[in-house]
Amino acid sequence: MTCANPADLAQRNGAWRDVGRALVAAAAVVALAGCEDKNTFVAPPPPKVDVATPVQRAVTRYVEATGNTAPVKSVDLVARVQGFLQSIDYQDGSFVKQGTQLFLIEPETYKLKLEQAQAAEVGAQATLKQAEADFKRQVDLVQRQAVSQATLDTSTSTRDNAQASLQQAQVNTRLAEVNYGYTKVSAPFDGIVSAHLVSIGELVGVSSPTQLATIVALDPIWVNFTVSEQDVLRIRAEAARRGLTVADLKQLPIQVGLQTETGYPHEGHLDYVSPTLNTSTGTLAVRGVLPNDKRALLPGYFVRVRVPFDQDKNALLVPDTALGSDQGGRYLLVVNSDNIVEQRKVQIGQVDNGLRVIESGLKPDDRVVIAGLLRVIPGQKIDPQPTRIDQPQASAK
Repeated sequence: MTCANPADLAQRNGAWRDVGRALVAAAAVVALAGCEDKNTFVAPPPPKVDVATPVQRAVTRYVEATGNTAPVKSVDLVARVQGFLQSIDYQDGSFVKQGTQLFLIEPETYKLKLEQAQAAEVGAQATLKQAEADFKRQVDLVQRQAVSQATLDTSTSTRDNAQASLQQAQVNTRLAEVNYGYTKVSAPFDGIVSAHLVSIGELVGVSSPTQLATIVALDPIWVNFTVSEQDVLRIRAEAARRGLTVADLKQLPIQVGLQTETGYPHEGHLDYVSPTLNTSTGTLAVRGVLPNDKRALLPGYFVRVRVPFDQDKNALLVPDTALGSDQGGRYLLVVNSDNIVEQRKVQIGQVDNGLRVIESGLKPDDRVVIAGLLRVIPGQKIDPQPTRIDQPQASAK
């Protein structure tokens, strides 16, 4: 048996180690190549975004404003004669008809003055009657040359003075009647009377007219508001296009709603338009009048006002949530034919039945991004998901 040389064994073991190292290196290269294939970047699919064409329907255009109500008639009731207040003939805050007696101011004194003036008038009438009879006699005597012309002149003067005295007496009687009438303070029109400001037995009308109360008419009622210069120009342009006159504009309906009401349940018509704009505010004062038989509106209310002035039969509308805004104004995100998102500047109008009217910048066949605006940017390709814009139920007037 031959024994192996130790040097040969060592040489063979080293060769095997070199082969092992080569195999390990080759396996590592293959493994790394496999990792590189798995880490290759794959672009994500385009995001799915809801898009819809704008709603197209007839829309009535309105001028909207905030106004306040005011009484058509409001009068301070005052004492026009001096005297002690004798009675208060109404309940504070009650509704009264025109001519209803509200206050009585010591009438006895003024009744006596009226009777005194009437008596003086009767005396003046008797004096005039006697002076006229004497004048006729003197005229007859002068014609027969029985008396001198001087006597007739005296008789004529006496008659003229008697006529003047009668006229003065009649005026005094009329003044006494007026003052006697002032002792009864009556309602000048139908309305509600405020709480009385004086008490029975109080001396009123001493140095100046004393306010006793206030009466306010509530039906109809005024609504005052202002219109911006831009709206004025729009209305005038539309009126010129339709051939409307100022009288026609005053017949435009006006719709009013309280702050706590839904819609505009109160209706009337325009009553007054100021002939000039306020240069400091750039607005035009306008007034409407509304029936108020149920007294739903009280003077001083702040109200929402709108006035219809035009109708667009093919208006385009989108949800308010589809609108964005930046320093350039309002915009919509629109998807083009290549499914690329574009930013479209638009001019917006009023809200109609829950949707926003787009005045310009949008076409009927445009696909508008109506949801997920934060997930898309202009220039991005998307996967559009066609949908429809929900139209809310018609709102109350």
